[in-house]
Amino acid sequence: MTAYIPTTEDAQFLLSDVFDFNASMAVLPGCEEVDTDLALSILEEGGKFCVEVLEPLNRSGDETGCRLENGQVITPPGLASAYQAFREAGWCGLSGSADYGGQGLPLTLQILLNEMVSSVNLSFGLFPGLTHGAVETLTHHASPALKELYLPRMISGEWTGAMALTEASAGTDLGLLTTRAEPLDDGSYRITGTKIFISSGDQDFGGNIIHLVLARLPGAAPGVKGISLFLVPKFLPDANGEIGERNNMSVGALEHKMGIHAQPTCVMNYDGAIGWLVGEAGRGLNAMFTMMNAERLFVGIQGLGLGEAANQKAAAYARERLQGRSADGSRGPVAIIEHADVRRMLLTGRALNDAGRALAVWTALQMDTAARHPDGATRQQADGFVALLTPVIKAAFTDFGFETAVLSQQVFGGHGYIREWGMEQYVRDARITQIYEGTNGVQAMDLVGRKLPMANGALASSFFALVRKELEQARAGNTADLAAPVLDALQRLESVTGYLLSSAHDANTLGAAATDYLRFFALVAYGWLWVRMAGKSQAGATPLHQRKLAAARFFVTRLLPQTIALEQAIRADAAELAKLAADAF
Repeated sequence: MTAYIPTTEDAQFLLSDVFDFNASMAVLPGCEEVDTDLALSILEEGGKFCVEVLEPLNRSGDETGCRLENGQVITPPGLASAYQAFREAGWCGLSGSADYGGQGLPLTLQILLNEMVSSVNLSFGLFPGLTHGAVETLTHHASPALKELYLPRMISGEWTGAMALTEASAGTDLGLLTTRAEPLDDGSYRITGTKIFISSGDQDFGGNIIHLVLARLPGAAPGVKGISLFLVPKFLPDANGEIGERNNMSVGALEHKMGIHAQPTCVMNYDGAIGWLVGEAGRGLNAMFTMMNAERLFVGIQGLGLGEAANQKAAAYARERLQGRSADGSRGPVAIIEHADVRRMLLTGRALNDAGRALAVWTALQMDTAARHPDGATRQQADGFVALLTPVIKAAFTDFGFETAVLSQQVFGGHGYIREWGMEQYVRDARITQIYEGTNGVQAMDLVGRKLPMANGALASSFFALVRKELEQARAGNTADLAAPVLDALQRLESVTGYLLSSAHDANTLGAAATDYLRFFALVAYGWLWVRMAGKSQAGATPLHQRKLAAARFFVTRLLPQTIALEQAIRADAAELAKLAADAF
């Protein structure tokens, strides 16, 4: 199998040509000296680490998996040393706050790095990725004392993080959770309960593992209003803040999974473990959503990374595999990349991956703006766009990533089904991204039920207006043939958005339409960015520019028309779904 090719060339195109990264950074306090050259030098080093250190461990980690011995998780050979090398190279603290020892670089760089790590070794990437989400939560909600003690060590990667939400009877409906928190005289709490599906719940890298655990205080209100968030470390810090005695928490079992075998997904038992309150009592879900939203964006990037890796391998294979004759019958055998259907599969992946990366960078720039811009109104608008796009990125990127992995496996034919070629691992690993951190159906319901109605629909309208303005300008220029159909799809998206907003009282209509609507939304957003990328590629003569133009035309002519059928499905009578009795399924 060919080695993964880091996406730094595409990153350069996006940062330099498509989004003017330099201008974006120049107005953000703390980023004035961050420019494209610096960003690319960092990403090039990150790409080398991914190829040289992480990718060689991907298949062996999948085949070996994690095991539990005497209550201790043992990760596959090489993973612990790779993590130490990752930490020592400073990658854990790339975007961490400089106030706590991080490098303070933009989240845009973090997201581009996360994609490459996800491409080469998703199981590994979850360790620093979950830690980053825990850091975000503590930064926004923890007391100064907890921040001072935990953030420097977590940002450096010396200590890792995990979040413990799910219980056997409380998955999406966290209001059903039963884990208890009993207050102690010294201000700490005893946490008792069992959590399942806890990624990175334990490891053998050394250091501490910081669990953020949802639990109920005595007398707490029922449902989500009675949930609080607690910081529960594997080891209790001593008087000097160093690792002390073992806390009363343990790994009860490791889940046996379809994929991400090198990632320990734990059943965690908290048997009166000591923890500390994060944020306000009864507001735990509010605090935890900081981590959940960070992780949902991260999971979207995972889907993108897996789709990219799979598409790269499929394209390389298609250039080498000889099978069949040329279309005119004059030559044979020919490389299968000459066959139209193989090209259709490869171009589908390329069109989805490149547009996804563009949307990821645009959203990351909004995140950096929301965190750093000196103008309050600008920060608020950027934060709103991130909120609107979070469910879209999580669900669409992972749906498209899985679809790309399956198409890429199909390019290999029978070899795609054989383990040694590696393609079946991409399919298995990509599948979890559609499920964890809130299933994609939950993301779709979040979009139509919460995000669209925000500010009485003004947030979505603002985003659509931004897209429409750019498409109308493009329609008057040299990409009119691409801009016109995307603009038509946008107008239909706005119309169906109004239909759903007017149906907000009807849960069945929203539920029946949600998944189709999210895909419709994503395809229009992708089309918008393909028009922008095509406009920046028109004058270029490089292979990259030629690839962009070809993929843009393929997307608009072959993939964007899906929106016509999606609109019809969204407007279909939801009552049809309820006609069949439950016991008739």
